[in-house]
Amino acid sequence: MTVLTTPAQPDQGKNLRPVPWRRMAWVTWRQHRFAIGGVTAFLGVLALYLLIEGLPIRSAYAAVTACHPASSAVCQSLANNFNTGSYTFQAGIVSALLQVTAALIGAFAGAPVLARELESGTFRYAWTQGFGPRRWAAAKLALLAVAVAAVAAAFSVMFSWYYEPFFASGAQTPLGSTLFDLRGIAFAAWTLAAFTIGAVAGVLIRRVVPAMAATIVAWAGLAYVTGTYLRPHYEAPLVTANPNMPGSAWVIGQWWARGGRPASLSALNQVLRPVGLRAATAGRFQVFGSHLGNFNPVQYLVRHGFTQMTSYQPASRFWTFQFIEAGWLLALSLLLVAATVWLVRRRAA
Repeated sequence: MTVLTTPAQPDQGKNLRPVPWRRMAWVTWRQHRFAIGGVTAFLGVLALYLLIEGLPIRSAYAAVTACHPASSAVCQSLANNFNTGSYTFQAGIVSALLQVTAALIGAFAGAPVLARELESGTFRYAWTQGFGPRRWAAAKLALLAVAVAAVAAAFSVMFSWYYEPFFASGAQTPLGSTLFDLRGIAFAAWTLAAFTIGAVAGVLIRRVVPAMAATIVAWAGLAYVTGTYLRPHYEAPLVTANPNMPGSAWVIGQWWARGGRPASLSALNQVLRPVGLRAATAGRFQVFGSHLGNFNPVQYLVRHGFTQMTSYQPASRFWTFQFIEAGWLLALSLLLVAATVWLVRRRAA
């Protein structure tokens, strides 16, 4: 006896009753539980590292706060060693390396969600089981997006705990470019955005590995534009002539003024030329004459009628900036999810 088989067609699913969303969530969990577990394990290992390394850091800072009187030479030396020592250097390296965390989650958890089934062709079978392309895409994206955002939010709490002594000492600004997007609600928003970028890249490219690479590139470009052009201007920066800026302030720019007007580099160089200096930027000087020893070019320019102006964002705006950035990232993520579902429906047409 010969058995004839024919490939399933998407139209065959039209006569099936739609699968309830609860059952679709269960199927999605069964299919992608290893991806969710992988993200949880990845961030869990990083959180464990932060816990192990954070305990001696907090102990060292406790010694600084326990030293009295704080103005004594011993206490000042202890505080300077904490702010400029190996702990600060180590924490800076950690925060810089963790910048790629959201991008990796987007590439390894977001890009394969739909791209793997589109590349292998198994999506055709799913569409005959009462799912339909729209429900198929929405169920996958909704569950996984909520899961990765929740795990990322938990990790950001641990990172804030790890970095808290440096903020308390005034050695770091919470608005710093390598710190802001790892704390508060911003890290969960960036992780969600990376995940949705990966999802839409997977639908557009339909191949897993190229979609992963495109996710990392797109996320890096978005992060660069945000940190360089958007975040510094969420609110108008404050401007001051006070040279003693608090360490928690995020300095946006500096320039010299004379008579209430910005001074050009040529005007600065004209005054500095007799002492063998030239101004490369508003805050950096180059020596072209003999060695000047302890000569202070800033004080020299101030004595000649110049004023150094600084624009900055105060640390008190941290949560305002967090909500602004998380808000537009959430809106972007929802837009990308809608675009992904639309592309899947178009692919099914």
